[in-house]
Amino acid sequence: MSRTGRSTSRTGRSKRAAGTDITVHRPEDLSAAQRAAWHRAMDESPEYANPFLSPEFAAGIGRHRGGVQIAVLHEHGEPVGFLPYERNLLGIGRAVGLGLSDCQALVHRPGIIWDTEELLRACGLASFEFDHLVEEQKPFGRHVTGMFASPVIDLRPGDGDYAAWLRAAYPGQAKSTLKKERRLARDVSEVRFVFDERDPRMLRRLMEWKSAQYRRTGRMDRFARPWIVHLVHDLFRLQEEHFTGVLSVLYAGDRPVAAHFGPRSRTVLAAWFTAYDPAFHYYSPGLMMHLRTAEAAARHGVRVVDLGRGDKEYKDWLKTRELRVGEGFAVRPHPVAAVHRMWRRPVRGLRNTVLAHPALREPADRLLKTVGALRSAHRA
Repeated sequence: MSRTGRSTSRTGRSKRAAGTDITVHRPEDLSAAQRAAWHRAMDESPEYANPFLSPEFAAGIGRHRGGVQIAVLHEHGEPVGFLPYERNLLGIGRAVGLGLSDCQALVHRPGIIWDTEELLRACGLASFEFDHLVEEQKPFGRHVTGMFASPVIDLRPGDGDYAAWLRAAYPGQAKSTLKKERRLARDVSEVRFVFDERDPRMLRRLMEWKSAQYRRTGRMDRFARPWIVHLVHDLFRLQEEHFTGVLSVLYAGDRPVAAHFGPRSRTVLAAWFTAYDPAFHYYSPGLMMHLRTAEAAARHGVRVVDLGRGDKEYKDWLKTRELRVGEGFAVRPHPVAAVHRMWRRPVRGLRNTVLAHPALREPADRLLKTVGALRSAHRA
């Protein structure tokens, strides 16, 4: 049910954009016209073409987490902007899928502006936390506490096969990568790649590999959380015009070597979960996976692969440019907002300090891997 009319209404009017009203809805209550308007806003602005900004992703999160809502901005009665978010009982809000989503924004038609405080009031929020906000979101600007690089690969279809594309796109890496693929074929079996694998068993295999990787490196195992497992399975089954869950698998003969799962829109593929069989680490299967996926994505109409925020060596190798994404807390005067910010900001600040300095990041990585090894030994 939308929070409008005689239901639990919470609407607001933007001070800066006269004639703009805000209504709040659950994802499943959006009308077909509202979803079409959301898709139209994605199509009209390249910065909003990311699949994490689609109504399908917000609805997927909403099926597995409580408190997901959509603020819809209306101008002269027409829906022109959409902000998906999660809200708890205290009025603390966060970008939908925070911690999983690599792109966040209020998706809107060109020329639409809003007043952030009025937006938060309409949503019943004391604060709104984000960590991958697209740079274009100027009304949130004064609430951004840090800007970070988010590498992307710009794609264009090759004129020949994969090897020809690789030599043209990555001449410095083509020779060594193709040599390793030939060695893999010689040692195991012929290498083949499936861009859109529909076998759910391969998705389960990917999650098993990724869970093991998280444990080895001491990271939080996302797939130890049942709701994330169910979400990924749900998104895998989606094949819509603006959102498709794409599972890609690299095989040596019939044996899966590496896999990637991520959502795609019409023009953007998000690099989300990539993992490989550790038995094949000598062949650099992770890099093979990214290169094969990029080449195939270009042939399927994708123009950008979003690698996501974060400093990784393979991203430096693959990227053609960087976007900028913001982190911060949009707040309005409210005691809950002050307490939340005092609690969350030091945690984020410490993490960012470690990630930004190799002298700190490398020892932290070693410590996490040691912890992961000890945990694995204890389980054994």
